Amino acid sequence: MNTKPRPQQPTPSAATAQRLQDAMTRLRARLRAESGQNATGLTLSQLGILSGVVREGPVTAARLAALEHVSAQAVTQSLAVLKEAGLVHSEPDPLDGRKKLVSADTSATELIDRILAGRASFLARAIDQVVAPEERQDLARAIELLERLAEADLSGGGI
Repeated sequence: MNTKPRPQQPTPSAATAQRLQDAMTRLRARLRAESGQNATGLTLSQLGILSGVVREGPVTAARLAALEHVSAQAVTQSLAVLKEAGLVHSEPDPLDGRKKLVSADTSATELIDRILAGRASFLARAIDQVVAPEERQDLARAIELLERLAEADLSGGGI
């Protein structure tokens, strides 16, 4: 008699989740390549921190850690590389001299703008070439669903 338990078949939601994850991974990689992001020499974490400084700056390292959902130590390490590259600088917080406010150099803003424009350009060209006019409404609905997934609050239901 065979006593091995049968492997469970993935639920339809689990299979869909895996397909979505795979597609998003491929799309993110393609966006990095098409935008020139890979050629910057910066890691994804460093670019995420830099983007946060450009968007939010002047900003504290603690605020960046909260925005990026990473540790303060990870932010500190990324900021050291970004400072060495001349992309960011810090000054004492005028309201609390114990804190430092990090600001982006003009070259950092230009770099982030160039990456974002490259991503948008690739996506626009890809949509024009690959998505038929009659599928555009489907794409709009898919985007709405992705936005809902991104905003989902599954408190207590994590891994």
